[in-house]
Amino acid sequence: MPKRSKENIENDTLEIIKVFQNNARVSFNDLADKTGFSRQKIWRIIKNLEKNKTIWGYTTIIDENKQNLTNFIVLVKKNTTPLDEKTLDLVISRELDELAKKIGVEVESSLFVHGEYDWVLSITAKNIKQVKKFCEVFYKLYNQHVSKLHILENLFTIKKQKILNPNSKNIKKFIS
Repeated sequence: MPKRSKENIENDTLEIIKVFQNNARVSFNDLADKTGFSRQKIWRIIKNLEKNKTIWGYTTIIDENKQNLTNFIVLVKKNTTPLDEKTLDLVISRELDELAKKIGVEVESSLFVHGEYDWVLSITAKNIKQVKKFCEVFYKLYNQHVSKLHILENLFTIKKQKILNPNSKNIKKFIS
């Protein structure tokens, strides 16, 4: 049997990723039905994606409101001071996550971005008081590099990680 071309393998992999992104709990049988690939091929592709860190985690999307939590976005503007090795190690470490947990805040996402702001944090907390405390801790940790912090409260999630909020029809009630 001839080896498949690199392009065909990449296309097969992308097909599995697309299905997998919409539901990481999809069974190999369902993946096989949706793609037409064998379970063994799917298993091999997924293991390879995990090995090369294309897939580097699995998560569950929760409704923060049902957990009595609110999602906030913290926008961070960096000053012109270059990040030194110690600060970069601090960014990579889990220290911020641990400090956040102590005050009841969960860091959901942490992104370095290009634009007016340089760092975006998506966090969940019970209230704005916890978020402000988190921002104080954040500022103390990175104070020599931060010129501005801006807090946004997520009022309604329509879509998260490519998954449509099952309560998205409630946005009409929310907006009106």
